[in-house]
Amino acid sequence: MKNFLAVLQLLVCSISIHAQTKDSSRIVIPELKLNFNKSGTSYIKATFTAQTWARYSELNPGTTIDGTPKSDLGDIGIRRWRIQLFGQLTNRVYFYTQFGQNNFSFLQPRHTGAFLHDAITEFRIAKQLQIGMGLTAWGGVSRFSAPAVANIMGLDAPIYQQATNGINDQFGRKPSVYLKGEISRLNYRIALSRPMSVRNSTVAIPPISANSNFSTEAPEAQTSGYLFWQFFDTETTPNPYMSGTYLGKKKLLNLGVGWMHQNRAMWHTTETGDTSRTALLLVGADIFLDLPVGKKGAALNAYAAYNYFDYGKNYLRMLNGMNPANGVNAEASLNGPGVNYPMMGTGNILFAQVGYKLKDDLFAKDNGTLMPYLEVQYSRFQALKDPSVMCEAGINWLIHGTHGAKLSLGLQNRPVFENNALGEAIQKTRKNMLVLQYQIAF
Repeated sequence: MKNFLAVLQLLVCSISIHAQTKDSSRIVIPELKLNFNKSGTSYIKATFTAQTWARYSELNPGTTIDGTPKSDLGDIGIRRWRIQLFGQLTNRVYFYTQFGQNNFSFLQPRHTGAFLHDAITEFRIAKQLQIGMGLTAWGGVSRFSAPAVANIMGLDAPIYQQATNGINDQFGRKPSVYLKGEISRLNYRIALSRPMSVRNSTVAIPPISANSNFSTEAPEAQTSGYLFWQFFDTETTPNPYMSGTYLGKKKLLNLGVGWMHQNRAMWHTTETGDTSRTALLLVGADIFLDLPVGKKGAALNAYAAYNYFDYGKNYLRMLNGMNPANGVNAEASLNGPGVNYPMMGTGNILFAQVGYKLKDDLFAKDNGTLMPYLEVQYSRFQALKDPSVMCEAGINWLIHGTHGAKLSLGLQNRPVFENNALGEAIQKTRKNMLVLQYQIAF
């Protein structure tokens, strides 16, 4: 009971009191953390993240909102808000929970929203091996299959790496048992999961057809994993979520590989009308770079990934963050409503992003610095004749030089596909989405 009261007091005081460094003009919000020993190796900690979007979107052809045709739209929404509570209770016992909401927009049904993201318990055998179980994102395929959303560089992490998002998982999390650890400079994670029922998917799963889609039969077990070698500094990974940028606070060069496999996860009909059940196989390789530049706090961040996704014959999924539309009419493109574009599918995907953080204290009076960035996703999907190319450019204002308070402006340019006279899916036009995001994270 005393410990509970101490945690409650710590949370209240930490919200209302700012700690200051030696430079009294720079304010630092203290950690919401209670140490159980003098060394701080036994503790309980809480965090909070909120990302709000104000957006203008050119909508896909044929888009409707509640049955009303729309060609463009301005909207405001909560892209994410999260509360985390976790702790190393003893040298062996660790727990982690996360609760929050994604994609709360004007289309949200009333009195719904927040849900459990993570809930795990973990036993530490050694630095080289920890074993855990619960609802979790530990596993594969790539670095940003489990992104630390509070410190991503762009408006979003590369969502395509959350390759089954909302279909047989809970925004990337599944009931799993996992192994993880560090062996020399090798950081690894391996998970055995029970995928969630596809019948409860957040998107409508069409009836079985000649094109592959997720099977609505009872799911088989799934294996996944991600391993990366760290050439310079090493990352601390008590939780599955990987940082987008350390803003030059670390010197990192990491090479990673990963996979996800599930038997009989997909199905389609053959030419004779029989049902063909096929495996889901997703693999990837990536490289991550985060380097300080000079002595004034500048930093370079770069990431590149190659993924081969096999969802079965001609599988294709249209997706984008917080889609602001819910219908189409007879003029619809293949993209479907709103701001969706071909994000995932059977085929090959190349993704790259680069950003540069300017020197610390670029602006006077503790008004932080800037970090511009560029990113591109180039995909050759089996179901499309033309490549799908999504581009984004933006700039972050790191208000106090960190991700704790951040204002971001990003412009995304996406392809729109339609069928030609031969029934081939070709790029017909391109559309834009302009987003202003305000983030608070502590």
